[in-house]
Amino acid sequence: MTLTTLGLAQFRSWARLNLSLDDRPVAIHGPNGAGKTNILEAVSMLSPGRGLRGAAPGDQARQGAGTGWRIRATVDGRPVETAALPGEARSVSIDEKLATQVALGSLVRVIWLIPSMDRLWTDPPDTRRRFLDRLTLSFHPDHAGHSLDHDKAIRERNRLLRDQVADDRWYRALETRMARAGAAITRNRLDAIERIIRAQQDAETTFPAARLALLPGDGHADDTEPDSIAERLASCRPRDMAAGRTLNGPHRADLGAHWGPQDMPAALSSTGEQKALLLSLILANARALAAERPVLLLDEVAAHLDAPRRAALYDEVVALPAQVLLTGTGRELFAALHGRARFLAVERDGTGSTAVEE
Repeated sequence: MTLTTLGLAQFRSWARLNLSLDDRPVAIHGPNGAGKTNILEAVSMLSPGRGLRGAAPGDQARQGAGTGWRIRATVDGRPVETAALPGEARSVSIDEKLATQVALGSLVRVIWLIPSMDRLWTDPPDTRRRFLDRLTLSFHPDHAGHSLDHDKAIRERNRLLRDQVADDRWYRALETRMARAGAAITRNRLDAIERIIRAQQDAETTFPAARLALLPGDGHADDTEPDSIAERLASCRPRDMAAGRTLNGPHRADLGAHWGPQDMPAALSSTGEQKALLLSLILANARALAAERPVLLLDEVAAHLDAPRRAALYDEVVALPAQVLLTGTGRELFAALHGRARFLAVERDGTGSTAVEE
């Protein structure tokens, strides 16, 4: 997969931006608030979901424009567009034909690392679950569809539970759907974890390799058999009805990580070690997707990295079979990339963001 052009219209701080891309990493630098991350967010919208900020379409329009926004790209010579008009849902087209967001997952594999993810190992389990699902989606584009099916069924089941509905037929229909989708979700997650582990083991890197595991907790979130999932859901109805929600299933999973000779839990590691461990997983994700040549987005990636580790990161970035876009507040943060990357200076004035290639 090769992303060769990117065009923004009325997206965030950008009234308009047109970029051509090649194999070289792109180092985007400028002061805070200049619009650097907005470029990465636009690229992330070429994948299913709400992008790296998790924002609603209405919040992504350029303030005061009132015209919605549009992102156009060329992927392997194919035109791709996603847009949102005021008050309307986000639309997607591929080859100038309407498509679903799920279809984007088969076309463009986008991976990202943003500053808020630095808290991954200390945040609640749902944060790590979303992170794991992004990794999983990069390997299994159908993961988004299974997740949507499961979420819809669980919302309907929870409504029955809260209303104290006792009709077995309604529950069995929903639980069968949840069991099928839940088993697929868990199989995909386990496969993604295994691929990340292999990609870490096969690489020579200064970033620590992690021992990863899918943690089921008390929610049996590691079950890959639809029949046993359905049986468990049926047997747990009284407890779930008392709680007013479904207490077991893949929505209760967590991602565990330990590293080093002392098998240190990630949550107990230093801030710098947690950042390095997170980078290790992101780099492994990109290496594991070598055949698809993913797009890797690294926002403010130099934070919490000393100069030697920063240089090591850039060496790995250049060697990756991926297109890479990085952001930072100053050009000097990317000194080790001189001669190996394109540099884009971003500024912002009263009318919006502007960019100049250096």
